[in-house]
Amino acid sequence: MELRQLRSFVRVVELSSMGRAALELGIATSTLSQQISQLENELATRLLQRRSTGVFPTEAGLDFWHQAQVILRQVDIAAAVAKQGRFSGQVSVGMATTTAAVLAVPLLQAMRERYPTVRVRIIEAPTSHLAALLNSRQLDLALLFEANDPRRWSVTPLLDERLFVVARTDLPALPSTLASAKSVRVSQIGDLPLIMPGNGHALRDLLTTSFQSVNQTPNVVLEIEGAHSLMRAVRAGLGATVQPGAVLSMLSSESETMGEDALLRAIPIEDTSMRRPCLLASFSDDELSPAGLATRVILIQLARQLAQDGVWRGAITP
Repeated sequence: MELRQLRSFVRVVELSSMGRAALELGIATSTLSQQISQLENELATRLLQRRSTGVFPTEAGLDFWHQAQVILRQVDIAAAVAKQGRFSGQVSVGMATTTAAVLAVPLLQAMRERYPTVRVRIIEAPTSHLAALLNSRQLDLALLFEANDPRRWSVTPLLDERLFVVARTDLPALPSTLASAKSVRVSQIGDLPLIMPGNGHALRDLLTTSFQSVNQTPNVVLEIEGAHSLMRAVRAGLGATVQPGAVLSMLSSESETMGEDALLRAIPIEDTSMRRPCLLASFSDDELSPAGLATRVILIQLARQLAQDGVWRGAITP
């Protein structure tokens, strides 16, 4: 006995017509009649009787019709539960603090709207730690700035982030020419007292490499690992820093937007060596849950849309 036979039988009884049922089911009347005959042969009983006014169930057919309706309702419920279950459970997404400042809340909002049964867990950490969490399968997805083990991961380039010099305009060491400049080059900021993360941090390593390309050494006067504390030190006038545009979203989230504080300025750096790639890493499609795959699609679409809309400041899409 097949579900299609049950559905066909139920529809014939509901419409009291073979022809109308066949038309609605999208099959030939002869095919529908054959399905009903096979069902009657399997049950060894007559289910339908033909009259001049249409087709009607026999007494046995009426009992079978009631039970068939129950079965089909249960099948539909089971299918709905299974479909909902595909997109349920928890998906863990790792991001650096600066990336989370611009992407975390929009991601949570988009996932709640599209897949309300999926619980998204955001983990903020340095990218080196995120890579380790991904390898140990404590993360489903991670936004990284370099792919250390691409053979094990599925890596999607999301965008490149342009870096900015961020400083108070009244910082004594900030030349007036820089304070009013629309953009700068690495060679122009060699004397700036910089507040940066320590060696081994992806942003610090990129800064060092970029300075080496112009035969200079960055003047790092303070090392602070946490992005929030680092930016507070910059706001206090303890030095300047080099950060991605996403950090400006972090300031905005603390009600410290650039427009509200005219003393704080972000100047884009022209050198292409001062662009940071943002990569979305995960395990292969076969190893990701359906919820993880759906979250990955949303992340890619969302990151690129934020860049195109100018919300992710300094972001350049592929």
